[in-house]
Amino acid sequence: MLRRFWLFFAQAVTVLLALMFIVATLKPQWLTRQGQFGKQLAEPIVALREVAPSIGTGPATASYADAAQKAMPAVVNVFSSKDGALPPDPRAKDPLFRYFFGDRGNRKQQEEPATNLGSGVIVSSEGYILTNQHVVDGAQKIEISLADGRTADAKVIGVDPETDLAVLKVNLTNLPTITLGRMDQARVGDVVLAIGNPFGVGQTVTMGIISALGRNHLGINTFENFIQTDAPINPGNSGGALVDVNGNLLGINTAIYSRSGGSLGIGFAIPVSTARSVLESIITTGTVTRGWIGVEPQDVTPEIAESFGLEQKTGTIITGVLQGGPADKAGIKPGDVLQSVNGEEITDTTRLLNVIAQIKPGTDAKIRLIRKNKPIDLTVMIGKRPPPPKQASSENDDQSDE
Repeated sequence: MLRRFWLFFAQAVTVLLALMFIVATLKPQWLTRQGQFGKQLAEPIVALREVAPSIGTGPATASYADAAQKAMPAVVNVFSSKDGALPPDPRAKDPLFRYFFGDRGNRKQQEEPATNLGSGVIVSSEGYILTNQHVVDGAQKIEISLADGRTADAKVIGVDPETDLAVLKVNLTNLPTITLGRMDQARVGDVVLAIGNPFGVGQTVTMGIISALGRNHLGINTFENFIQTDAPINPGNSGGALVDVNGNLLGINTAIYSRSGGSLGIGFAIPVSTARSVLESIITTGTVTRGWIGVEPQDVTPEIAESFGLEQKTGTIITGVLQGGPADKAGIKPGDVLQSVNGEEITDTTRLLNVIAQIKPGTDAKIRLIRKNKPIDLTVMIGKRPPPPKQASSENDDQSDE
């Protein structure tokens, strides 16, 4: 009897140990909790902050369809054409191709007008459309295609090569329009949608986030204040809309950084604040008027500061002054370091360019500068910025002339 009892006890202990080994291997957390409410037995090794169970477990946004459906009708495809031969067909060098088609196919292609493809955004029920200047540059004919299937010829109201923006107009009724967003509420990390016609495949929506704000020194435009995004932007997206999760316009898609010609997650859009200013100026006066003082500025670097004996290691130094220009008349000289304009600090040439451009021509501006390490205050009457050379419209304008 006793022998059978000990045998039963040994078997029970063996089974219990086996069960504990299995639990310790597969569900170790069971051994750290006790009781009905799962109270932890083990204390944390260090004090840590842990998210509350109710935070971060809510349903994430599963769709941006509402934002897309709100903005897509106002984004149009832009087809522009101009006289001139297209590049020769590479197949024309194939002897077999020439045997069957001779030179007729090549001549036919060259006789057709060159075409360009882009996108645009309807911003007014009166028919005004924002797009990029390079989309319609030199075009003899411009046609837009709406998401609802309608097409119409468009005319150019005005262009601004220095921001790469253009304003078109169409004569159609019942036009869908986009709602302008607020750039002052945009933050890095916000989700954005890029809407356009990449590669001519048709209207397309891509998603990403705002990667950076206020990007400049890129050499794309004269006046740069780009929104950087990783929402895929490809050829054909130019002039299209960058919208927030509510479908409101944040920017006009303009350029991509790519060595292959495709999207690499670095795209740039012109902020809606800049686009609106250019739009209103072009509609009102037919052009964009900016301030100008006639200097050639350069960023102050440690090397320049050392060579000029400057105590200030940052800012903008004047390397040239246009004879008879506003700066020359006010007494600004080469070697002067500009510190502020109307109380606004000048940190680099881009900052100087933007601050001066926003001042109305014909008004006085107070400029503080450093000359031979001594502060000087001058008053400059702002002039009107001359238009960029025509040959620079398709290239990047020189940013050094302010």
